[in-house]
Amino acid sequence: MRLLLVEDDTELAAGIAADLRREGFAVDVVSNGIDAEYLGREQIFDAVILDLGLPGKPGLEVLKAWRDAGLPTPVLILTARDAWSERVLGLRSGADDYLGKPFHFEELLARLQSLLRRSTGRASAELLVGGLRLDEERQRVCREDGVEIELTGTEFRLLRYLMTHTDRVLSKSRLTEHVYEGDQDRDSNVLEVYIRRLRDKIGRERIETRRGQGYLYRSKS
Repeated sequence: MRLLLVEDDTELAAGIAADLRREGFAVDVVSNGIDAEYLGREQIFDAVILDLGLPGKPGLEVLKAWRDAGLPTPVLILTARDAWSERVLGLRSGADDYLGKPFHFEELLARLQSLLRRSTGRASAELLVGGLRLDEERQRVCREDGVEIELTGTEFRLLRYLMTHTDRVLSKSRLTEHVYEGDQDRDSNVLEVYIRRLRDKIGRERIETRRGQGYLYRSKS
């Protein structure tokens, strides 16, 4: 899944981004409100982590602009402003959750995963579909017979997105938008290579090709 991290503290942003990438997310980072508002409108993200005290344009104004434009992306506010009135204002402006600084990364990750589950209609923290269980902590997939299958970072991101959108046809462009960061190669031929590798690992019957439309992950094999 692809995240937008908006944080003007470059050292903090680099640390958060590195930790999120280790957890299997693609992360785009911007450091000011003007670029954040533009990127949030023009690119597709699964969630946004948004600081409030931004140069160029305050985070709450960025958030309000997104919501006024009808952007439904889940937003987690991350800020040093920890007064209850600031939290209420952020939530009323359209934020989905709020985390004050300083914080533990584990809490940020837990809140983010909760947002993503709600946005995709998942009730359980465990991703179990069609006899396969995705181990998000170790970035592996487990079969019903207990066999664990190793995944590369891109394979993991791709399979996680397919499994959270089961029985839905996903176009190549939609998959690349949600799996790759902004500066990565998004050639559709590269995506086909990863689809083929996943099929070799989990079974060809699980990922169906819809010619001219995209791919569909079957909830029942």
